[in-house]
Amino acid sequence: MSKAIPQLINGEWRESRAREFIEVTDPATQEVLALAPKATAEEIEAAIASAKAAFLSWREVPVPERARLMLRYQHLLKEHHDELAQLLAKETGKTFADAKGDVWRGIEVVEQAANIASLMMGETTENVARDIDTASWIQPLGVCTGITPFNFPAMIPLWMFPLAIAAGNSFILKPSEQDPMTPNRLAELFIEAGAPPGVLQVLHGGREVVDSLLTHPDIRAISFVGSVPVGQHIYRTGTAHLKRVQAFAGAKNHMVILPDANKDQVLSNLVGASCGAAGQRCMAISVAVFVGESKQWIDELRAQMAELRPGPWTDQHAAFGPLISQQAKQRVLRLIAEGKAEGAECLLDGSQCKVEGYPNGNWLGPTLFRGVTTKMGLYREEIFGPVLVCMEVDTLDEAIELVNASPYGNGTSIFTRSGGAARHYQHAVEVGQVGINVPVPVPLPFFSFTGWKGSFYGDLHAYGKQGVRFYTETKTVTSRWFDDSPVTGPNMTIQLK
Repeated sequence: MSKAIPQLINGEWRESRAREFIEVTDPATQEVLALAPKATAEEIEAAIASAKAAFLSWREVPVPERARLMLRYQHLLKEHHDELAQLLAKETGKTFADAKGDVWRGIEVVEQAANIASLMMGETTENVARDIDTASWIQPLGVCTGITPFNFPAMIPLWMFPLAIAAGNSFILKPSEQDPMTPNRLAELFIEAGAPPGVLQVLHGGREVVDSLLTHPDIRAISFVGSVPVGQHIYRTGTAHLKRVQAFAGAKNHMVILPDANKDQVLSNLVGASCGAAGQRCMAISVAVFVGESKQWIDELRAQMAELRPGPWTDQHAAFGPLISQQAKQRVLRLIAEGKAEGAECLLDGSQCKVEGYPNGNWLGPTLFRGVTTKMGLYREEIFGPVLVCMEVDTLDEAIELVNASPYGNGTSIFTRSGGAARHYQHAVEVGQVGINVPVPVPLPFFSFTGWKGSFYGDLHAYGKQGVRFYTETKTVTSRWFDDSPVTGPNMTIQLK
């Protein structure tokens, strides 16, 4: 019997008293790797109470000391980089190289959190009125919560709790129940780095745990990354309970290809951006928009995608791994079948993909469609698999119109040699993150991750300056110190004098 993983409550790793557990399986073999508990109501309350108590002392710790914790933590993460990647690869199915990238992008955010002293600086103005000065101070909120998805079990937790804690908050992490072992290991290293008890809690479970966190009066802010329906639920429920919420939801990312682009670079980048991580990235390219004569490259695209071979994380030659679960695979298979039935031309079909020696894996081969319309499910729904849809237009303005009509606005890219065309695209397109000859424009953490439209619900985005503002409040102090001058009478107006 696989062992149940513990939860982190009040600085201690505790075996849960839960009666229900969720199997954590290897996507390549279906082997049960561990059991994730469904946290009990008592455990949730204990974690929140501990986080609330820890906040009162942690907020008083000087900012440089909080920054030094992050410096120690990023050192440990780098020291254990390969170990974390191996654990991540096993429970997600990602290739080892891709898993290392997942860990590294999280480390980059921790490095940014170590810069928290400058990020917490307020503003001052002397003599806003006679002998009156005004200053703004940046202060932490309180208990914050992060609800993270399966597809980046290292990077996205590291988007959240290091920055929130560096800013002076305490934090409760609820990782995906599909791959919770990596987040647990991240928390172990955080404690090893010297984090005080109670500053970070880790609870496991499903929707019941999430809903308890969403509605609890002692939680101030909620950060979520996941699907559209869950994101909408998180945002509506959290804000209805007067919480600050950032909810990153679905995506349908377009790559626009102009005929003057470097063809070899286009095809190489498009293959990687659509099929990397088996397409299970919120920034994956799922729609290629060929403009004018660039449509002639679709046959070569098909040939390059056909060369990709999925496999287990131990296979150094595998291009990508399995989908996270059988349910995820069946959903993608449904969309592929519907696309065929609706009249789309399937140029490459990975539905029957098999990997020798791994008959039970959630395998799906690269799949390519042409002749797709905006009314088809293949276009309207986020596929989250190694499936690429090709669409063809005559002009750049038609491409912009197509992209802007999408309800999503997470990321987009344009490949061209024309500075004028690129400038026009980046200005006119209604998408939050734009790449110019960069297929997956995920910003480094001194900028913020800025999805738009139906890809994001909230006001302040993740990491960067917006991330710090999300986890903090501004206090404005207006002050005057009196000397022995005679009082001239009361000020009966609202004006400062």
